[in-house]
Amino acid sequence: MSVSVIIPTLNEAENIGAVVEAVRRARPAEVIVVDGGSTDATAQIARQAGATVVISPRGRGAQQRVGAEHARGEELLFLHADTKLPANYPDVVAQILSRPHVAGGAFRFKLDGPGARFRWIERLVAWRCRMFELPYGDQAIFVRADVLRSIGGYPALPIMEDYELVRRLKKVGSIEVAESAAVTSARRWRRLGALNAAVTNMGCVVAYKLGVSAETIARRRRT
Repeated sequence: MSVSVIIPTLNEAENIGAVVEAVRRARPAEVIVVDGGSTDATAQIARQAGATVVISPRGRGAQQRVGAEHARGEELLFLHADTKLPANYPDVVAQILSRPHVAGGAFRFKLDGPGARFRWIERLVAWRCRMFELPYGDQAIFVRADVLRSIGGYPALPIMEDYELVRRLKKVGSIEVAESAAVTSARRWRRLGALNAAVTNMGCVVAYKLGVSAETIARRRRT
């Protein structure tokens, strides 16, 4: 099996070169950077680092859907531009997706910042994954291409796209979280405050489960 790594970007010139280079060291089938209209040099740097660059309407869900439609690999891995994969990620993906009962998978969540508050967040995420099989996009969700097509492709939502993807996948199989971690930048958690970020995320999930549209949730988060 071969993995296509899909990275949605928007003004990630500072990070994207190193991210693409690190991903390519493991020799995936391809690295696709789907840019949502960056005003910096993101696209140019990604090409120079060896990625295929595709331009898409802005929005992480829409960008990841476009990336999946362009991908050639049998396995698709959706990677945020501020997240680092373990060095052996293709082997982990292949092992998990080879199990017949598995619809999709993700990596263990880890933040790159020191401090007890971040370790508590990691423990809460691990508990959520054990109890509800509910990884989020910053855990680098992966899926077989044929399975993704069977559930209608990647949800092109303005927010909650990862939640909706996992919800659909759980209808056809289980979601497994690897022991190895994908390490995510703590920049957003620092900017918003760890507690505030966690409460905001939970509020979005509750609203979505109660039937509030992704478009409405996205508008409220911007205000």
